[in-house]
Amino acid sequence: MHLIEVNSPQLASQFIRVNVEINKNDPNYIQPLNKDINEVFDPKKNKAFRFGEAIRWILKDKEGRLIGRIAAFTNKKYKNKGDDVPVGGVGFFDCINDQTAADMLFDVAKHWLLQKGMQAMDGPINFGERDRWWGLVVKGHDIPPMYCMNFNAPYYQQLLENYGFKGFFNQICFAMSTNQLIQKKYYDRHAECAKDPNFSSAHIKKSQLGKFAADFTIVYNKAWAGHGGLKQLEEKVVLKMFQSMKPVMDERVNWFIYYKEEPIGVWINLPDLNRWFKYLKGKFTLWHKLKFLWVKSTVPNKKFTGLVFGVVPEFQGRGADSYLIIEGCRVIQNLKIENGNYILGKPIYDDYEMQWIGEFNPKMINVAEAIAGNRSRILTTYRYLFDRTKEFKPHPILH
Repeated sequence: MHLIEVNSPQLASQFIRVNVEINKNDPNYIQPLNKDINEVFDPKKNKAFRFGEAIRWILKDKEGRLIGRIAAFTNKKYKNKGDDVPVGGVGFFDCINDQTAADMLFDVAKHWLLQKGMQAMDGPINFGERDRWWGLVVKGHDIPPMYCMNFNAPYYQQLLENYGFKGFFNQICFAMSTNQLIQKKYYDRHAECAKDPNFSSAHIKKSQLGKFAADFTIVYNKAWAGHGGLKQLEEKVVLKMFQSMKPVMDERVNWFIYYKEEPIGVWINLPDLNRWFKYLKGKFTLWHKLKFLWVKSTVPNKKFTGLVFGVVPEFQGRGADSYLIIEGCRVIQNLKIENGNYILGKPIYDDYEMQWIGEFNPKMINVAEAIAGNRSRILTTYRYLFDRTKEFKPHPILH
């Protein structure tokens, strides 16, 4: 077997090809867009290069066939609560079912990270934001991946654990059919909030993205910044994000709630883009963009996915989360309220799946569990301590 550092466009293409070769026979596999992978390793596209560096390798067998890949990276901004040593990352790991091959990939990443002063490595993680390419699938192998979500065969878990990785935290996805009512307590809490005329709601409007970007920024920075390594967001960054989402955004599934006209909660969703991207086979040239528009207009997409849900701290535990959910459901599920009864109409989507929530956040896990109940997937972020005598500690619970 032969390890090769990725240092040319040709090798970068082979790095992408490894993922295809190893997963192509799995009927649930959807090839990621090449551009989404390449941009992770492009200093002009990925701001994480301001705070760290990345390297990639591919692995070939003696006949020259692609049998594995891995990336390693350092990032000064990457910190988890309770970390007492510098931690690097590995990601974009793919390998045939061969422990020797996997060990070669983990070893080369470990040695590079040691040279950079790291004392542990987490993986598989992204060189950048946590909403993409994060965690190993340990449950849900029989479900097609959502957009920018890792996908792997079941045997990967043994490859990591046999090497010595231990589960640092689990990431839970929840799914439900939209053709069902949720627990009664959410409707009751919604009704209580609705009695207060200071509560109001609105779905996003593409013609007013600036206003909604400002509202999102306020809620996000109050609810998330400073937790789990998440940083403050700038309004201009959020606006750019919303503008990039605009071509695929469905206004009807993105909701904001207000109290005395001040934003206090957000629920951001998108159609499941992989339902359309699977037809592009990783390509996104001008021709493929036109093909995407055609597919989007002709192929029904009956699943939407949850990206962000949260309420500012001062309104948590006061029913605001229920108010936010039911206000959205009134449109998403065509929900009617008649004489205190809740009646479902024809929903605009059939299925819903929430992006992952860390088990270290039991409050949000409980909310998601109460709404959906079905743990559709579990992904695990693993940690490997370079000092094998050091006590391993999982991610602490957030309070």
